[in-house]
Order: sequence, then C-alpha cells, then structure tokens
Amino acid sequence: MPHIEEKAARRTHSPLRPSWRCPVCGILWPCSTAKLRLLGQYREDRPGLLTHLAAVQKEAEADLAALNPDVALPDLTPRFVGWAQPR
Repeated sequence: MPHIEEKAARRTHSPLRPSWRCPVCGILWPCSTAKLRLLGQYREDRPGLLTHLAAVQKEAEADLAALNPDVALPDLTPRFVGWAQPR
C-alpha cells in the first residue's frame, strides 16, 4: 500500500524520490505539468522560483548520486533551473 506522501505525489506531479521522476507521467521531473504548476505558484516571484529550483536541484543531485555512486551525474541545471530562466 502506497504511503500518504506517494499518493499526494501522484496527484500533484511532485517528484518521486530518490529517482526524481514524476509518478504520474513517468518522465523526469519536473514534467510539463509540474513546470506549469510552479510557474503559476511563483507567477509574481521569478527569483523565488529560481531559488526554489536551485535548492531542489541540490537535493536531486544528492539523491541521484547516492543511487548511482559509480556514475558521474550530468549537469542537472538545464533540467531544474534552465527552463525557468527568463529569456
């Protein structure tokens, strides 16, 4: 039986840790739905969004490095922060 946290993640496209995949879409998080939700949440605070995403990226780096300690991680910046930077 899934934990309460897992059930909530499935409904909200929140990352499933430690894999950092979307439990709804199955793709790497943040998925398109999560990006739209985050843009809505931080609509008036782009610096806050970027700060949040940078912190989440650090958590993901730690989780993913622990999952695969013998594999060098790619740069996760485009995945976590790059998409949210103003153009």
